[in-house]
Amino acid sequence: MATDKELSDFLENVERRAFKQAVYAVRKDESALDIVQDAMIKLAEKYGDKPAAELPMLFQRILQTTILDYFRREKVRNTWVSLFSGMAPSGGENEDFDILESYAAEDGTEASESSADKVERQQMLSLIDAEVQKLPARQREAFLMRYWQDMDVAETAEAMGCSEGSVKTHCSRATHTLAESLKALGITL
Repeated sequence: MATDKELSDFLENVERRAFKQAVYAVRKDESALDIVQDAMIKLAEKYGDKPAAELPMLFQRILQTTILDYFRREKVRNTWVSLFSGMAPSGGENEDFDILESYAAEDGTEASESSADKVERQQMLSLIDAEVQKLPARQREAFLMRYWQDMDVAETAEAMGCSEGSVKTHCSRATHTLAESLKALGITL
């Protein structure tokens, strides 16, 4: 167990290197300082009771995770800023501007579909769903977890209580069966 003195000494020794590493990653001094401070606080709060020998590895992992979190937040922030920045009229000439009124649906999206296209798509999904329901239980379970819930092979195997090879076999059989049955119905995807 690291003492308060050992933890303090460790943080003091690692501070400059961590700051340089964060600045190199994010290219902003202020953001890098925030990242290092957050990482140090997380280490002290959650892992301050760990042995002093484990602190460098733990801190490095926390620092890398904090840098990744920074980039995730920036991506979301930039998406919203760029989405709404071009929609408002310039010059402040129209104070009654409503962003929803100016939104035009992009081609190829559900919002731009005609009613006939929506009905056709719904009928297609119903046919596919009916064919999926006809699959054997284990194949259906593996297929839905892998392709509809976007789980990887290991997660699916753990959830199903079987080997990864079994998951791959079930998925392969399910996709082949679905392809054949949909082709028989005249549906080609």
